[in-house]
Amino acid sequence: MKKIVFFLLLLNFLFKGLFAQNISNVKNDSIIFEKVVHDYGTIVKGSDGNSTFNFTNKGQGPLILNNVKTSCGCTVPEWPSTPIPPGRTGIIKVKYDTNRLGTFSKAITVNSNAKNSPVTIIIKGNIINKQ
Repeated sequence: MKKIVFFLLLLNFLFKGLFAQNISNVKNDSIIFEKVVHDYGTIVKGSDGNSTFNFTNKGQGPLILNNVKTSCGCTVPEWPSTPIPPGRTGIIKVKYDTNRLGTFSKAITVNSNAKNSPVTIIIKGNIINKQ
């Protein structure tokens, strides 16, 4: 009797693992960005530090952005929280604090359920004093 109960419990766990697919674990083909580097060029201190990175879901299933991390607190990303259907596009917005003088290059790591995840996008530029 104990063997039968154990066997049934084992089958239960196996079938749950086989048939329960979490959509965030399904690997898509890829996330493709229009650009991976945004160069602000030389800008004046206090200028608009906003930039956008457009991307397309080239996969067969919904694309889910799990997390978007920056290399420092001076860069703030904003990304879609809902799944991006196949063939559709999305936007990651990035704001850099332009009150810091000098050259900068910041990496933003985009983690998703795509096969080519993570993808690193970069912002860079040079901030000078107003003359």
